[in-house]
Formats: sequence, C-alpha cells, structure tokens
Amino acid sequence: MFITFSEEKLRNFTYDVFKKMGCSNEHAALATDVLVRADLRGIDSHGVARLSGYYRLWEKKRINATPNIRVVHETATTATVDGDAGLGLVVAPFAMQIAIEKAEKYGSGWVAVKNSNHFGIAGYHALMAVAQDMVGISMTNASPLVAPTYANERLLGTNPMCYAFPAGNYPPVVVDMATAAAANGKLEIAQRANSPIPAGWVQNKDGELSTDPNELKSGGSLLPLGSDKDHGSHKGYGLGATVDILSAVLSGANYGPWVPPFVAFLEPDPNPVGEGIGHFLGAMRVDGFRPAQDFKDHLDNWIERFKGAKTIDESKKVIIPGEPEYQFENERKIAGIPLIDVVAKDLNDLAEKIGVATL
Repeated sequence: MFITFSEEKLRNFTYDVFKKMGCSNEHAALATDVLVRADLRGIDSHGVARLSGYYRLWEKKRINATPNIRVVHETATTATVDGDAGLGLVVAPFAMQIAIEKAEKYGSGWVAVKNSNHFGIAGYHALMAVAQDMVGISMTNASPLVAPTYANERLLGTNPMCYAFPAGNYPPVVVDMATAAAANGKLEIAQRANSPIPAGWVQNKDGELSTDPNELKSGGSLLPLGSDKDHGSHKGYGLGATVDILSAVLSGANYGPWVPPFVAFLEPDPNPVGEGIGHFLGAMRVDGFRPAQDFKDHLDNWIERFKGAKTIDESKKVIIPGEPEYQFENERKIAGIPLIDVVAKDLNDLAEKIGVATL
C-alpha cells in the first residue's frame, strides 16, 4: 500500500530531520534536495526511505553533521577532497562544484573524495555539470555486498556510476546505474513490501540463486551486473572494480571489503585501509571538443534515431537512458510522491522519537 505526499511536505520533513542532526541550514537544504530529487525521479530506494538510516549513523557518531570539507591535494585539473565524515549528500556536490570550476577554466576537472558517506543518487551530482553544458560523471563505492564472478564472498559494493550528457530539445541523457545486478535499496523495498525479487539478483550463502529479498541477512550476497559468467557478470564485476579503484584506491578511502557498512548496527572494520567511503566526480566542457550547440543538435538526432528504432514488440519502444526518471519527475511534481506505508511509518516513528512534525 502506498501513501502519497506532496513534494513540499517531504522537503519540509526531511529538512527538519537534518536540522535535528545539527546540520547547517545550507547543508540541511542541500541534503534534502538530493533525497527528494531521488524520489521525484522514481528512484525510491535512494530517497527519503534512507533518511532514518542517515539519522542512525549520526547517532553512532559515524556521520559528522558539521564537517570541515576541504581540498587536501590539488593540481590545475584534479583534486582530492576530505569529506571529514560528512553526509555524502553534501560532500559530493562540494566536490562536483570544484570539478565544474576546474572544467570552466581548463576544459575538464576531476575530483576524488575520501572520508565521506553514502551520497544518494549518482545522477544528482552528474546533472550539476550538465546544467553548465558539461558532461557530468559521478560514482561511489559502497559497503561490500557483491560477490565477484565465481566468488562466494562479499568484496564489492553496488558501486553505482553515472554519465550525464546535455541535449538540446530533449532532456539530458543520463546513464545512472548500479554495477551490481540490482541496488541494495531495491532489496530493501522488496523486503518492506514482502515481495520476491527476480532470479539473478542474489545468491544464498551456498552460492545458489535465490528470489528471497532477505538473503543478505542470512549470509548471501548480491551478484554483479550480468548475474553469472555466461550472461556477462565478469563485465559487471569489472565495472564495479573500476568504481572502487577510482573512488577509493585513488582518493585514500576504504575499498573492497573494508568499506564501512551503511547500516548503523554493523561496525566498521577495526583495521581500515583508508578513510570513510570514496567518490569520484568529473566534469568535461562540451565545447572543449566541439561547439556545444553542435553537440546538442547531434545528440538530439541520436535520441530521435534511437527512439524511432524498430522494436520486437509494437507495444514496446526504445527507452533513452534517463527518460523514465524525467517523466517520473514531471508527474510526481504534480501528483505527489508515493511512499510505501512501511516507509511512511518508519519516518513517522523517527519524527516522534526526535520531536519533529510527522508526515
């Protein structure tokens, strides 16, 4: 069962929670925007459903609500940022803004981040660059839930990556995806709805495929994009490894099995190899390669050709990456944002606990 809330109501509620954590007005507003934009874009697994998880991490002193986010290493086109254990929802936009500023001056900018936390949807940060006629790139590593191809051990996170491109008459092309067969948030949504998951998302503790969304709690693991070797899981594993290396090995964050867990009831590894969670963000000026309008005209042409492709079923059509999220955003801004009743109850329980107005 779903309960629908207005965007304004969810924004006010989320802002109040972040303020209770001790965030500044600016940081609370930014963190709120990242979460609510996820819900608006239909990525419910990374929206306000995650809010109580952030609060619990703050209670465990694993999130710093008043971080001193700073550049600790820098060249003309690159930088490394120390997030000071702040909300990734705040740290990642800070880093992307640096990448954009470097791109404005030199054509491209690249920023690696350490000592951060979960940064929400990767698309939010990549789209910051798109707004400046740039190609935006964002990725992050995450707590280890994914078994590499042939393994029966969790060594990688779902490690999402996003590439976003500005178009002309069409919405941006936004390739925003986990490098696992599914994001963990989708399992959490299935758990709350008490629904089975598709075969190929997870394996149980014995390495056998399962449709039980609770499998991770019993020692199972998520599978890489592709699910098994015959269906290309080695490629998903390779993409996840790339995200881990760029986000963490490059920045000085924790990588592989040492990445701290998102859930507050699990403690981080007592012998870390780095600091916090890592991100990697990049911005490239389109006009560093060709006039921006030429690029956007041709990307429009690309979009039109792909949308006009012959399909195997007349009831289906080719979907441009980012198109469903754009449609969701337009619809939900008018109709409101649906939350599973279990999520709404969780948020209201949190509100009563910390003394803010319920939804």
